[in-house]
Amino acid sequence: MSEHADDIMGKAYDARLMRRLLAYARPYIGWLMLALIIVMTVAGVELVRPYVIKLAIDDHMSGYSQPMLVFEPDQVPEDVPERLRAYHDGLVYVKQTGLPKGFSEGDALEVAVVDDPDTVAALRAHDIRRIGNLSMLLILAGIASFGLNYAKSILLHSIGQRIVLNVRTELFTHLEHMDLAFFDRNPVGRLVTRLTNDTETLNEVYTSVLVNLFKDVFTLAGIVVVMFRLSPGLALVSVSTLPLIIIATVLFRVKARDAYRKVRAALARINASLSENISGMRIVQVFNREAHKYSEFKATNAEFYSAGVGEMMVYAVFRPTVEFVATFALSVLVWYGGARVLRGAMPFGLVYAFVNYIEMFFGPINALTEKYNMLQAAMASSERIFQLMDTRPAITDAPLALPIERARGRIEFKNVWFAYNEGEWVLRDVSFTIEPGQMVAFVGATGAGKTSIISLINRFYDVQKGEILLDGINVKELRLADLRRSVATVLQDVFLFTGDIKTNIRLNEKGIADERVREVAKHVNADHFISRLPRGYDEPVTERGSTLSAGQRQLLAFARALAFDPAILVLDEATSSIDTDTEMLIQDALPRLIAGRTTIVVAHRLSTVQHADKIIVLHKGKIRESGTHQELLARHGFYYDLYRLQYTDSPAAPELAASAAPATSQG
Repeated sequence: MSEHADDIMGKAYDARLMRRLLAYARPYIGWLMLALIIVMTVAGVELVRPYVIKLAIDDHMSGYSQPMLVFEPDQVPEDVPERLRAYHDGLVYVKQTGLPKGFSEGDALEVAVVDDPDTVAALRAHDIRRIGNLSMLLILAGIASFGLNYAKSILLHSIGQRIVLNVRTELFTHLEHMDLAFFDRNPVGRLVTRLTNDTETLNEVYTSVLVNLFKDVFTLAGIVVVMFRLSPGLALVSVSTLPLIIIATVLFRVKARDAYRKVRAALARINASLSENISGMRIVQVFNREAHKYSEFKATNAEFYSAGVGEMMVYAVFRPTVEFVATFALSVLVWYGGARVLRGAMPFGLVYAFVNYIEMFFGPINALTEKYNMLQAAMASSERIFQLMDTRPAITDAPLALPIERARGRIEFKNVWFAYNEGEWVLRDVSFTIEPGQMVAFVGATGAGKTSIISLINRFYDVQKGEILLDGINVKELRLADLRRSVATVLQDVFLFTGDIKTNIRLNEKGIADERVREVAKHVNADHFISRLPRGYDEPVTERGSTLSAGQRQLLAFARALAFDPAILVLDEATSSIDTDTEMLIQDALPRLIAGRTTIVVAHRLSTVQHADKIIVLHKGKIRESGTHQELLARHGFYYDLYRLQYTDSPAAPELAASAAPATSQG
């Protein structure tokens, strides 16, 4: 990972990355705005609840021990709220609790304590109806909050999953177009993590952080505004502990960042260890290294455990600190407000409302710490994802790439030099020509450059010097899709996908019908074993074709190549690891396979290339000899030596040596 990426690991927010993340949300901006309106409404509904309870307590549950104002109906001042009025015997009774500031009692008929049972009963009935109305309002608020929260969750998670779907699709498509050198440098486990874990981490940004962050901030601001509107004195007392929260948050941010970096680094190490050990379990068991590998994993696992405990300790200190500050704020409020309630200077319902608002106030603060952690994870994941997306493939189409309808199959290498790593030449000044319809074989010791030639024909890599021509056109000037459609390769290690037999033959190409699948299977003699399977061509294939033999997998690979009807067929050690019976089946099918197409064979077993039109002998990246089987044997050169080494124990070896005339090698 780059230094910049390491730096991101320590930052909770990066504006550049956030802009790129928001770009994926732009198509859903309308839905996100709707979600924002919903969460704001939910926050508003939650702010109303304590106030409704305050009204029930101050306006209807208490006040009869205090004198009430009595008015003629037409004499009640307009600024007296309807909720404070009660009617009995043609008079209007008004409680003094909750009256507007500056209200004058001068217009009242009298100020009296109501103690008449009939009047008290009538006023109580009025209050019970009002309390019932307020209770219904609370129920409706709860139902509305439930419905809105449900809609918000569905909406945000739907948007988040759609965005992650788009990101994952874009990332997978990008990986499909990367050159093979990229996959040589990047382990599969790391790429899978980018496509799964890292993209899923982004989901938290869109579902939990992006919109809900506004809700938490709005709730905090709304609580402060409501408290100051109700009672500036109580509000000041309530927010007096904010400096403690700010200090604790700043300290938490620093400690959490360091702890998070340690956890992510330890997690990366344990994932790498697991991937390597599980993939290599066969070797571990063959060499009886279970105890040693267990010790290695135990140490890595312990490191991850320690990092996780360290992160937990940061949160274990911060959250109780916030709870303690909240309790301290409540205690100060109870002391300050309780004394005023006892002196009659403040209604009890107001203090009760403030107790609720303080409890609500510290909830979003704890939620913001969770979002801070999510944001750290999202920034780290997005950095890794965008770093991968910004990696450009080394092999791309030229700006004016030429299409190919159907290649003739003429291949020419002109003074080709190639190296996987700079300065370490694998091919040195290689030149040869393969005419359409020819069968040409490449032989040589391991590392001679045979497979590299195959990779260059497919343009999996680009040459550093020289050029490769297909039908007289430089492969760099051809469209990659057309070039690779013209070449079908059968490898030694056959890769089969999870699915069924026919899907693995046509690789989900809809243009290849079931009849064509059966036809090519018969051509390569694969139908013999497929027809004996319980479900025939619909027989399930497990991962990598583990339920099929090596020979059966190889026959399916031949059928796959033939199904796509390529102009050029490449057999890269295609028969080196199969049994004799399967090789006989392939040898029988080979004339049908190569008919009408250029064929390139890479082989160690020289018995498979004796009938090639031309055999090219490679040694240390250079062409040492070329010719037919008999011509090369007659020269007593590199090919002769290779052949003699393979057939030293064969009865034909002495006869071969006696019949071959001495010759000087071209190498």
